[in-house]
Amino acid sequence: VQLQASGGGLVQAGGSLRLSCATSGFTLDYYSIGWFRQAPGKERERVSCISFIRGSTYYLDSVKGRFTITRDNAKNTVYLQMNSLKPEDTAVYYCAADSSYWTITSGDLSEIDYWGKGTQVTVSS
Repeated sequence: VQLQASGGGLVQAGGSLRLSCATSGFTLDYYSIGWFRQAPGKERERVSCISFIRGSTYYLDSVKGRFTITRDNAKNTVYLQMNSLKPEDTAVYYCAADSSYWTITSGDLSEIDYWGKGTQVTVSS
């Protein structure tokens, strides 16, 4: 099982990035996917999640209206479109997968089935 996050980079405040989470080794149709981020000295936090049923979504309050999560099961890929980026969005972004939407959105991070390596997002002011 592999999840590979990509698409990070350096962008000015107000700019946009699209992160991709490419998955392999499992059937994406049956997993919920989440994007998480961790800034230096801070705990990892949930940013956005999408379920495998009905495409239900979750967003951290501070990214609502700016970030959009989508999934393409045929390509085994989940995307996070990030617009109007702010310096406080700077972090390493990770994608993760779990068979439970509840776990991805509300459970302890240690309970999540699979994690990928992160991609750095840096937003300059």
